[in-house]
Amino acid sequence: MHPALPKLLSILLFFPIAAAIASPATTGDDACGLAHQPVADALVQIPFESIDGRIYVQARVNGQGPYRFAVDTGASGIGRADMRLVATLSLPLHGKTTTSDGVTKAGVDTVRIDALELGGVVHRDVEVIARDYNARNAPEAAFDGILARDFFADGLLRTDYPNRTLAFTRALKLDPAAANALAYTRAFRIPVSVGTHTFVAQLDTGANVGFVLPQSVYEQVSEQPLGEAVRSQLTNGQLESWRGTVQHPIQVGQTSHAEAEVRVSPKYPEVLVGARALQNAVALIDQRSQVVAVCR
Repeated sequence: MHPALPKLLSILLFFPIAAAIASPATTGDDACGLAHQPVADALVQIPFESIDGRIYVQARVNGQGPYRFAVDTGASGIGRADMRLVATLSLPLHGKTTTSDGVTKAGVDTVRIDALELGGVVHRDVEVIARDYNARNAPEAAFDGILARDFFADGLLRTDYPNRTLAFTRALKLDPAAANALAYTRAFRIPVSVGTHTFVAQLDTGANVGFVLPQSVYEQVSEQPLGEAVRSQLTNGQLESWRGTVQHPIQVGQTSHAEAEVRVSPKYPEVLVGARALQNAVALIDQRSQVVAVCR
């Protein structure tokens, strides 16, 4: 045998094994199986604050901090920077872009961040929207920035609301064929049922509401008259809506909401499931397989 052949064979044998180890394992026959189990090889496993339903964690920016960041799956891109963080770190304005809150579009500035870090996850050389997010926030709800959905795009994000913990791993993957897996094509639009009706709803952890229904949807699922008018604050403006009640349970994954109070608006374009509807749930999001699970 050629002297180099044993070494070559060992290399060939090693690579398939290494590839198998590197591939993420699926979470089994039930997507909710991971809801209450340890997260394998977690890059992030931290407690979070919750104020008015929203999630706040401590992140580092350009090696400094920590700074208080909201986790918002309704926000596109890697993240956002509040103007007070821009001032604190002297982040230079980089460019301009357009953002939408589902109702109104607005032009905004962007800044360049060298490194945005949470636990073992680091995104380098990223361009993020910069604006004054705290002008309308109570002091206790103020934050320095937002970690948006693409920050967690290459792994499995678990948000355990009852235990106030956030975990992220690349070692596990949700299977679209598993029980309780809610597949989506547009982030994060998942099926939600109300009585005999099924709708596509946006799952938005950054929205401090329970449910928002277009008026046309509300008229299909409730015979209750609308209550008082309220003005909801969106990213780019305000939305006039009315309080309503849905008698039939609203089913979101494994969770059920009976006699749910909802916000109803003729202008909002889709059903929305916000942070207040998730307070008794564990939410799993895997953007690699385009699957969400909302578990008890």
